[in-house]
Amino acid sequence: MQQLRPHSVTLILGGVRSGKSRYAQNLAAQTEPVTFIATAESRNDTEMLLKIERHRADRPATWPTIEEPLHLAAAITTASQTSSTILVDCLTIFSANLLEAHAEAHAALQSEIDALCKALQHATCNIILVSNEVGSGVVPAYASGRRFRDLVGELNQRVAAVADTVLLIVAGLPLALKGSIPSVAAQ
Repeated sequence: MQQLRPHSVTLILGGVRSGKSRYAQNLAAQTEPVTFIATAESRNDTEMLLKIERHRADRPATWPTIEEPLHLAAAITTASQTSSTILVDCLTIFSANLLEAHAEAHAALQSEIDALCKALQHATCNIILVSNEVGSGVVPAYASGRRFRDLVGELNQRVAAVADTVLLIVAGLPLALKGSIPSVAAQ
């Protein structure tokens, strides 16, 4: 295992409740100051509100949080000016937000993904991104579910291409898909 390299991009993938967010937080905690970028909004969804509250309680209160559901590239660019590490949780919800905002506008979706990848390549700090691995699941029954799955898969591939390290978390354990597994102190 090795330390997180300066100015690196790390993509952490995993299934639901795989431990990917916890792993990402432990990794980010090694390089303070950390800025947390949250992409989820609770809206009128009690289950999502409870998940957001659980995630808030799990991370250090000293980490400034930027709640940005849609303009992720701009948030990363701004936060990289004052942070050693940015933790983005998560690209899966970001994808859902993009689909809701841009629906069938394929060019707009691609523009947002391009902007994110460019921001990752030009950031002046470490960036850790969390996303769900959706390629191992069943084919969704509805067209909207298939569009969502395809967008998440494409976004994960594009981010993985610019990332220095890509990890897959299974049962809380990291597997290196690209690069090496950084050392992480369990908390």
